[in-house]
Amino acid sequence: MITYPRLKEGLTIGVTAPSSGVEAELHDLVNLAGRRLTAKGFHIVIGETVWTQEKAKSSSAKKRADEFTNMMDNEEIDILIPPWGGELLIEMLEHINFQHLQDKWVLGYSDISVLLLAITLKTGMATAHGTNLIDLRGESSDPVTSMWQTVLSTPKGEAVLQKSSLKYQKEWQHNNPSPCVFHLTEDTLWKTNGTSQVRMQGRLLGGCIDVIRHLAGTPYGDISSFYNQHIKGESIIWYFENCELSTTDLRRSLVQLKYAGWFEHCSGILFGRSAVNHPVDGYTLEDVYAEIAEELQIPLIYDIDCGHVPPQITFINGAYAVIETSDGKGQVLQQFI
Repeated sequence: MITYPRLKEGLTIGVTAPSSGVEAELHDLVNLAGRRLTAKGFHIVIGETVWTQEKAKSSSAKKRADEFTNMMDNEEIDILIPPWGGELLIEMLEHINFQHLQDKWVLGYSDISVLLLAITLKTGMATAHGTNLIDLRGESSDPVTSMWQTVLSTPKGEAVLQKSSLKYQKEWQHNNPSPCVFHLTEDTLWKTNGTSQVRMQGRLLGGCIDVIRHLAGTPYGDISSFYNQHIKGESIIWYFENCELSTTDLRRSLVQLKYAGWFEHCSGILFGRSAVNHPVDGYTLEDVYAEIAEELQIPLIYDIDCGHVPPQITFINGAYAVIETSDGKGQVLQQFI
């Protein structure tokens, strides 16, 4: 059984930095995001770790874990949204008492997906892979990003539908601000490893493969125990996004996860768009996808709206999903059951 938190009206957002904090010269980004969200009726509580950054982390692992735990315990805070990702979140996992976490949403991506996946696997509580706080600083949000609140307000037992974007952002243009933060210029096209029409269903799990791969073989990446305790007899859809891995490193990572048993009961894999998809000695990303799909005998959809090439669909770890794509368009139906 999966536990689903639920948002309420007039909610309070807790902002903490379990990975990277924000350098002094970029504090205005946090303040702007806070003002935008406050204007929309949210209350904002910002932790100390958000304002500091040194040696690739916001603070010590213990301080990060303590602030995160305190916000999870705080009855006045309804959801936690970190400012953004980073590099070393994995250090703080050993300092969290997962069995005593209150039921509330944690939303983010990149390095934050280490925490999201660990929470769901350790507790059976759903977590949300999607936008971060900094990307909510715009005057408005694009239709895909803005769905985060609707998705997280879905009552248990009900379903929510999200559709693929019309356009995606190819590159950042920080010197040319956009009302919705992103510059959505390129036509979105969901692709498959076989026929143009694919349908898959199962429980969603995933995140940024660069970092969640390091949970394999640890108490925080115990897929077998999670499966037996919470979703026994069901299938799993994995969603991944690749921030920095070469095609060969991505291949190594997928093989490692296969050897670790992560793809047992897998009914399909989703891959987000990536800006680092460069061939290595002629070995392309499409080669990687074709090989893992053939080995596992499953359908695969790639270049979906997930990860570091925005916008992003909000994927719920633990939710039961039906994913469909046809002629380059896609939709994600998530059931909170």
